[in-house]
Amino acid sequence: MIRAVCFFALFSFVLMSCQTEKSMSKYPLTVGDIEFDEKLDDPAFKRCTTEKLVNLQYYQGSKEFDYKGEKIAIIEKLEKEKISSETKTNGYITVRFLVNCEGKTGLFRVQQMNAELKETVLDKELGDRLLRFTKSLDGWIPKEIKGFKVGYYQYLTYKIENGKVSEVLP
Repeated sequence: MIRAVCFFALFSFVLMSCQTEKSMSKYPLTVGDIEFDEKLDDPAFKRCTTEKLVNLQYYQGSKEFDYKGEKIAIIEKLEKEKISSETKTNGYITVRFLVNCEGKTGLFRVQQMNAELKETVLDKELGDRLLRFTKSLDGWIPKEIKGFKVGYYQYLTYKIENGKVSEVLP
């Protein structure tokens, strides 16, 4: 009888520890990591991480804008595209993505907010056009830490006034 109770207690402990490990592993390594989604993401895009080196978040490290030609190059390209909406909507469209250690981008996510910063869909077509524009930007520069190129998260927030992009943040 004692043997059965000990066996049951040991079995329960092992079972619970396996369950705990499974539930912990579903969380990202770093808060804000974008998980791969086969419906949205290119399977050919490669992260540049190891267990000891993770992708930098935009709030970590330098405050530099790591794009060839700086932010002004992005603004100039955006002006040439003449992206706008027929609806005279106001708000913000943010495109967040990962730049890998080769300067290639992937794992794009879009969030739209109204002028009061409440999540909503301002204009789906405008959001899609700004996403395509952001994906077309190919001048991202990999960051380096102690001689190693690392991936990092980047975002572009497009301020929309009367259906037109009035500002690019950050």
